Amino acid sequence: MAILQVLAEGERRVGDLVAELGTSQPNISGHLACLKDCGLVLDRPQGRAVYYSLAAPALFDVLRSAETLLSSVGDDIELCPNYPTRARRAEVRSLEREMLTHDD
Repeated sequence: MAILQVLAEGERRVGDLVAELGTSQPNISGHLACLKDCGLVLDRPQGRAVYYSLAAPALFDVLRSAETLLSSVGDDIELCPNYPTRARRAEVRSLEREMLTHDD
């Protein structure tokens, strides 16, 4: 989200993002590759530099709204019996395997 927030201010090179976010170049490059693959970020080569920008100007606003919404209802989603947590799914699978082994 931090990369998208910086890109919402305008296009940046990897080195610019490293300096602004205080993280490593491989970390930024990996995240940019993922964001580009997902269609959230565009790249624009210019000489030896590559500039990155948001694919759609409103993208960051949409993501920020989603983040705000999830922060207010996330616990309700986590506790919803229709959408079991990863731990609950693992528990159910374990019980299913146990039942199958006792049927033999």
